[in-house]
Amino acid sequence: MSRSALDVSQTKDFPAWYQAAVREADLAEESGVRGCMIIKPWGNGLWERMKAILNGAIEATGHENCYFPMLIPLKHFEQEAQHVDGFAKEMAVVTHHRLKVIDGKLQPDPEAKLEEPLIVRPTSETIIGSAMSRWVRSYRDLPLLLNQWANVMRWEMRPRMFLRTSEFLWQEGHTAHVDEADAMAETERMLGVYRDFAVHALALPVIDGHKPEHERFPGAVETLTIEAMMRDGKALQSGTSHYLGTNFARAQNIQFQDDQGEWKHAHTTSWGLSTRMIGAVIMAHGDDDGLRLPPRVAPQQVILVPMLKGGDADEAIKTYCQELAEALRAQSVFGEPVRVRVDLDADKAQNKRWRWVKKGAPLICEIGARDVENGKVAFLRRDALRTEDGKINSQIVERADFPAMAAAALAEIHTALYDRASAFLAEHTHQVESFEDMVALFKSGEPAFAKLAWSRPTGDALETVIKRLKDHQLTVRVAPFDQGEIRGSCVFTGDKAVENIIVAKSY
Repeated sequence: MSRSALDVSQTKDFPAWYQAAVREADLAEESGVRGCMIIKPWGNGLWERMKAILNGAIEATGHENCYFPMLIPLKHFEQEAQHVDGFAKEMAVVTHHRLKVIDGKLQPDPEAKLEEPLIVRPTSETIIGSAMSRWVRSYRDLPLLLNQWANVMRWEMRPRMFLRTSEFLWQEGHTAHVDEADAMAETERMLGVYRDFAVHALALPVIDGHKPEHERFPGAVETLTIEAMMRDGKALQSGTSHYLGTNFARAQNIQFQDDQGEWKHAHTTSWGLSTRMIGAVIMAHGDDDGLRLPPRVAPQQVILVPMLKGGDADEAIKTYCQELAEALRAQSVFGEPVRVRVDLDADKAQNKRWRWVKKGAPLICEIGARDVENGKVAFLRRDALRTEDGKINSQIVERADFPAMAAAALAEIHTALYDRASAFLAEHTHQVESFEDMVALFKSGEPAFAKLAWSRPTGDALETVIKRLKDHQLTVRVAPFDQGEIRGSCVFTGDKAVENIIVAKSY
């Protein structure tokens, strides 16, 4: 049996496996600032592919891209107390505008203290709301549909590459509407955009629904979410969409005159999706050999590795690969030309093969002199790298057949990854009808989501529930839109259940 490309197994040590997968795929590295990472070309290429697909979907719904400053005056946050309280412990603050050498050390100049501290953007509701208060005057200005691609800073206590970093990249949408119905329709529509992006671009099955009140975005009236199961059974919040009511509009004076001339406060929404989705792709699809990238977001879909030996045959092999690359680019998959790279790096072919295996390239071809002579292509499908007994599953086809076959295989790989992840989610989601059974389920150490009946407790009863869950490192993730049968009474209170919820350990 061939050894795996990574030196640690998912099942034996998932956190160590994740770190190894990120490192060996050459996605990112530490920057020297705690919680901040350098995203390397392959990782950035993955994000750029995600960004292009999602941006197209956002623009197709009528939203326009804009950009707001990353430094936000403190006064903007003081206008919305609940929002500030939710982010206060994570905010980075700029207090001085220059440095000075004092006693031989470079430090903030005491004479350069800002009159008002500036907050490094944790999210942009407040500064965008301030602009909306100037831009909106009439019901004819609504809906106002904005989106920005930006970086944000939330001082993370326990950073982990892509999953929780102090600085991360994302898109954040912000909209204003004439009434609750229109704003809620927007909130639901954008969650649908995220769900479709997860399924059709990332091959990632998700559970969509609403967050319970105690898990909502600070200041939101309603928070909708998509939750995904990783291979260790933990939940990853993968995209959220918030109906903010008139809370932010009242704080920031976003008002408009309706068609009767009456002044009213706008109803606003916000929604966001971040580089955390790179972590989702790694943990939902990866195996002990490294990443397995969904073809739609893979920076390169087909890798051609010439097996060069420094002899007379090398030029013919290179020419064969370049011509094959052009034939592949003439093929279309997911509405775009196939993306191909010929790897001419100065290294052994075997080393290059394993490098691309770990990076998760969907199709990897090794072309040698014999392949050129016989008009063949030897290739690996990254989603089916090994046979049942663990050996490398190399396939050989006619060169003339390979371009069309590769395009078809890329579509098949997306479906195979999605089906595998969907089966895993279904297999490890369990109906639970008592608190004791729920605790036992998670103590078993097996990957698990618990589906259980919920009465929406409030006040002291809710505080008790939160504490009981926290004692077992569990949280309520989502009340699914697809409820199915509500079985029994609330697992926590014994009261009449009004919905099902999903409880899980999470990132």
